[in-house]
Amino acid sequence: MKQSLIALTLGALIGSISVTTSAAPAEQNPAAGPPIHVEDVYRFYRLYDATHGRPSAEQLQRDYLDAGSEGLHHLAKIRKVTGEAIAKSLDARSEVYVDAKRCMDVLPRVRERLALALAELKRLYPTIESAPSTVAVSRGKPVAVTDAQGVIVGLEALCGVQYLEANLEDRFVHVMAHEYAHVQQARKAAALVDAPKYTVLEASLLEGSAEFVAELVSGSVAYVGLPAMAKGREKALETAFLVDQDKTDLSDWLYNGTLTKPGDLGYWVGYRIAKSYYRHADDKQRALREILEMTDAKAFLAASGWSPSMSLP
Repeated sequence: MKQSLIALTLGALIGSISVTTSAAPAEQNPAAGPPIHVEDVYRFYRLYDATHGRPSAEQLQRDYLDAGSEGLHHLAKIRKVTGEAIAKSLDARSEVYVDAKRCMDVLPRVRERLALALAELKRLYPTIESAPSTVAVSRGKPVAVTDAQGVIVGLEALCGVQYLEANLEDRFVHVMAHEYAHVQQARKAAALVDAPKYTVLEASLLEGSAEFVAELVSGSVAYVGLPAMAKGREKALETAFLVDQDKTDLSDWLYNGTLTKPGDLGYWVGYRIAKSYYRHADDKQRALREILEMTDAKAFLAASGWSPSMSLP
């Protein structure tokens, strides 16, 4: 989970296209729910287009980063994003930034749909704590950074991953809903989230719970390819997971995907455990609260009613 809650970093280089920069959407009504900021993306591409795709490090620092949102400033601080770092990424992988314009075009609709998903989360989980979500442009990574302060998504990084939801609008909505669940975990389950080292079970439950919440409120998990990876070997995989649950080497189960091929089957197992917990509960609101605020992974697993390869419609 350190990779996703703190920094999910996958990105891929894919074919470039050229799209005219569209106008930034109107500012969100604060009464509509947790703020969802996309203005940094439009500021970046105004500078990008004005400099014919070659902004200097100084321009990126002054006109993009320094003038940016609080979310962008937080990203810069915790991930060492500077004008120089972005300029180097532009020089090395210019096609990534050209291609990302196609994802910029879906942001107005993404913001509308994410607001609805977060409203649904509030309905199901009334003790939700509000935090901003920010989409910005970075140095090619991370895809997402999430902590107690909010969600920050790297437009160009998320746009470039080849194996997530093919529909770009759906991709952003589902990933950002997943990450917003991590905000609640960071605030309500800090004893587990802030642990110096996770077990396979702990990390898989944190990630899988976020997958379950994303599906519950936005209509789909973020990592849509995992069920297909597990198909036909569910019992063997989940039996092996039980054997490995106490390991602190996560590499067989989490954060092991490549740029073009998914891994992270721990997300899938954790999602199934969380879903089983929810389905077996009589009080769904309480169950969702216990999923998001879970701090004892062993006790949660024992209470979930899950077993390897069980049917979960």
